[in-house]
Amino acid sequence: MIKHSIGIDPGNSGAIVVLADGEPHAWLNMPHIKVGSTVRINGAQIADFLFPYKGAPTFLELVGVMPKQGISSAFTFGHSAGVIQGIIQGMGNPLTLIRPQQWKKAAGLIGTDKDAARSKAVLLWPNWRALDSKGKGGALADAALIGRFGDHERIRHICNSLSNEKTWLKP
Repeated sequence: MIKHSIGIDPGNSGAIVVLADGEPHAWLNMPHIKVGSTVRINGAQIADFLFPYKGAPTFLELVGVMPKQGISSAFTFGHSAGVIQGIIQGMGNPLTLIRPQQWKKAAGLIGTDKDAARSKAVLLWPNWRALDSKGKGGALADAALIGRFGDHERIRHICNSLSNEKTWLKP
């Protein structure tokens, strides 16, 4: 049986990647709609994309407002993250919020340039041609690495729980 998990880099330029047994299986660069003069993420398209993966563990990057970020862009960013979180919770998927520092440290990306995540993803998944595009490929790389980190942490937590259980080996 294939084990799916989902990594999400929220925001207007983010992406969603579904991993199947640790390999990129399906992906979506963040879709947009125009609401008045503002660009927002298309929640309906995201929900439609994620529907086949109902119940899959989902790992969403927990991000905050950046220094010197304008009020309007901060609101847009928070709106995007909120819409995505609502879709995931509405689907009943287990959701884990992952801080950028956590997954980037595990991937060896702290202190590197913005394109380093894409380079790392190319090394992990050399046949994944969607990574070839520098901008959109970078968002896919981030989402895939978030999902990969979340999977590893989930497995580590399960293993630690089992090793700490005193009674499970006793007859």
